[in-house]
Parts: sequence; C-alpha cells; structure tokens
Amino acid sequence: MSDYFPQNYEEWRYCITVKCGIPLTPAFISQRLTVWRNEDLEETKRFRQLYGDTHWQSIISWFEQAERDSGGAATTGP
Repeated sequence: MSDYFPQNYEEWRYCITVKCGIPLTPAFISQRLTVWRNEDLEETKRFRQLYGDTHWQSIISWFEQAERDSGGAATTGP
C-alpha cells in the first residue's frame, strides 16, 4: 500500500477529521459502517476493487474504533 494511505487508526482519524474536516459524529460513523459492511453495494465493491480487502477491513475496523471512542454504539440497521 502506498504512503498516501493511512497505516493506522491515528493516521486515519487525522486524515478524516483534520485534512478532510469531517467530524466523526455517531450519525456519520453509522452511515459509513452501513455502507462498508454491505459487500453487495456498488460503492463497497468499487472500494475493495481499487484498494483491496486488507484496506477495506482496516477502514471498517477504524470506523468501529471511532464508534467506540464516540462513547456509544451507533445503530446500523433495524
């Protein structure tokens, strides 16, 4: 994987919150986890094809850690 991609949670969180200016709110975390956990969605398929399953799994793991850090579990479905 390239140096352009975060290699750990701290780097990923910095990229999302500082470089991109996206707050990791429970709603945002929940929405992204819903997408990344659904292997049938076109967005998820494209991401996995472009960046590989290892990075995809890292992204899910980092969003799950952000969910824990936010003080509660975001809901991901009915």
